[in-house]
Amino acid sequence: MNKLTVSFAADHPTGEGHFAGNPIMPGALLLAEVSGALEKAAGKQFDQVAMAKFQHPVRPGDTVDIEYSPSRQGGVNFQCTVSGQLVMSGTLSRHAD
Repeated sequence: MNKLTVSFAADHPTGEGHFAGNPIMPGALLLAEVSGALEKAAGKQFDQVAMAKFQHPVRPGDTVDIEYSPSRQGGVNFQCTVSGQLVMSGTLSRHAD
């Protein structure tokens, strides 16, 4: 299993407007950051989120640990944790070239 990390600044601008007093990182932003890191690591673009499950909130200031492995279809399966807590899992895929 391969590993990456993505960190969110404690003063990330989405924290202020996404549930004031109890800020979380929006799921779309989390998925975009994780997808970008995986694309960079794999050296290819994924054009489809085949599956994504959000299990626990990610907050400003968190560091997300990503474990990933190639899927049989040319995509990537991933699991994300913060301090050992599973926060998101999923599969990114790409259409055949």
